Amino acid sequence: MRLVKATRVSLKAHPHLNEKWLQERIVEDPTLLGLGDLAVKDVERRQPRAGRLDLLLSDPDSNRRYEVEIQLGATDEAHIIRTIEYWDIEKSRYPQYEHVAVIVAEDITSRFLNVISLLNKTIPLIAIQMQALQVGEALTLHATTVLDLTSLGTEEEDEPGQATDRSYWVGKGTPETIAIADELLELINEITPGMAFKYNKFYIGLTRNGVVDNFITLRIRKDFVLAEPRIPRTEELTAMLDEAGVDRMDYDSQWGRYRLRLRKSDLVERRDLLLDLIRRASDTPAPLET
Repeated sequence: MRLVKATRVSLKAHPHLNEKWLQERIVEDPTLLGLGDLAVKDVERRQPRAGRLDLLLSDPDSNRRYEVEIQLGATDEAHIIRTIEYWDIEKSRYPQYEHVAVIVAEDITSRFLNVISLLNKTIPLIAIQMQALQVGEALTLHATTVLDLTSLGTEEEDEPGQATDRSYWVGKGTPETIAIADELLELINEITPGMAFKYNKFYIGLTRNGVVDNFITLRIRKDFVLAEPRIPRTEELTAMLDEAGVDRMDYDSQWGRYRLRLRKSDLVERRDLLLDLIRRASDTPAPLET
């Protein structure tokens, strides 16, 4: 295999490629940002008494929205203020969603990284350095998350009124996906007996004797169950999941969870793997071999 050196291309100085071009590429493939398989909610979204938000992205498997502001060249004060202003407007208009401000620039210098890091302690803020690289005749985009979300709380700290019941999730799924969730609870109880579901608006958690212990959360969909075991990400475990053919989404770095789309066949074909994930998430040692 031949190693080819990539050459960085400045989009700001390029005669033809501009911010609009970069925006269109992200709209075509939002995974370029490295934030997961997001959906494009709006482009150039007009803001009341303000300008236009470059991109509004949403996570179809949660209630999270991303307010994305793009700038070629280096980020600056105006870029940061604009991003936070649009984030605040969207957050105020649509409080039922979780909102994350996303700064995208070709360069994020140490000076402004320090400023963004301070803001990140109180505002859910992500900074992404997006650079264009030329390899031979091809041009590629490389995104580096230089500042990720700071966890501001825990999932157990539910807001008042967020609790629901089983019927709420029955309406979101199908008899088959409800059965998958019930069978997953049976597997969980094989490893950690005494667990029961706690139904919340945005996910199904776990309790033992009334005490919340969300080492795995579930979200029921029409075609699958999204299971989110709380396990530190490792290359070894990620490779194990991929080799086993698990339908894996991007890792949730904010909450420290793998995100797996599970179907009926997984409960049979990957039962041992699921039990292993439950042990890891619940921090339950494997039984000693006799």
